[in-house]
Amino acid sequence: MQYRYCGRSGVQLPMLSLGLWHNFGSVDSYDTACAMILRAFDAGICHFDLANNYGPEPGSAEKNFGKILRDHLQSHRDELFITTKAGHAMWAGVYGEGSSRKNLIASCDQSLRRMGLEYVDVFYSHRYDGITPIEETMQALVDIVRSGKALYAGISKYPPELQEQCYSYLAAHDVPCLLSQYPANMFKRGSIAHTENSNLAIAARNGSGFVCFSPLAQGLLTPKYLHGIPENSRAARATGFLKLEQVTEERIWAAQQLSKIAEERGQTLPQMALAWLLTDSRVTSVIIGASSVAQLEDNLQTLNRLDFCDEELARIDCVLDKQGLAM
Repeated sequence: MQYRYCGRSGVQLPMLSLGLWHNFGSVDSYDTACAMILRAFDAGICHFDLANNYGPEPGSAEKNFGKILRDHLQSHRDELFITTKAGHAMWAGVYGEGSSRKNLIASCDQSLRRMGLEYVDVFYSHRYDGITPIEETMQALVDIVRSGKALYAGISKYPPELQEQCYSYLAAHDVPCLLSQYPANMFKRGSIAHTENSNLAIAARNGSGFVCFSPLAQGLLTPKYLHGIPENSRAARATGFLKLEQVTEERIWAAQQLSKIAEERGQTLPQMALAWLLTDSRVTSVIIGASSVAQLEDNLQTLNRLDFCDEELARIDCVLDKQGLAM
């Protein structure tokens, strides 16, 4: 495994981290989840990314992860970097979601109980709710860190116009933002573009590490959708984050062209998509998801070929410059 520093800090993360958004909940195979986490750890993935509402059911990913820690990794806590978040709908009632101090502190306490931990390494505000003052949310993060329930603070999915306020408040209170987490992939280049107001540029300017999630565009950058929408895929389900209308002819065409470039490089399309994100040294880590150990192994092979020649990057840009690719 290869590691990178988080912004202007002494903390390193693996270039590939394991996210527990999908496939680790109460509806999934516990044995498979356990096998994936242990294989990831053996491969040098020490960063495991969760949120209080990951499941389904909400909270069950943290419960399963906590059981795996107790049964298999308890003696390795100091080798692990565990992150969790709060902000999306988690429990019934008016306090069960949002960016308020009430929600964040209660959520942090609940997450620690579910995982059986004394602290997490990073506690994130998972989103800006559009209502709570930035000062209230950031002060809650400051107090969570000072209480010892988290070692560092992080933000995720905050609009660019508010990110500077977050970074400034946290820095002024001696709890600088260690990590910023945003969706980034070949079909969502704006988040990591070399422009002054991209999420990555703002984070780097403020000394924050940057973690990419949804690097495969919810499966669009895998072989699954190269020939349309298969049955039982995420896009075919009535519920889920990938919608039918996102699987456009333009994206299918682009994935097909990118797959050809990947094959010429001796990689799978997912491997190339992950490697492409890591070409920017400001990206600290890319969060991968997996539904099996075999899929995890395939993603790990990304690290065998991270280099791109200028011609390959130009060909990729040409494909991505086609219309209809914004996600």
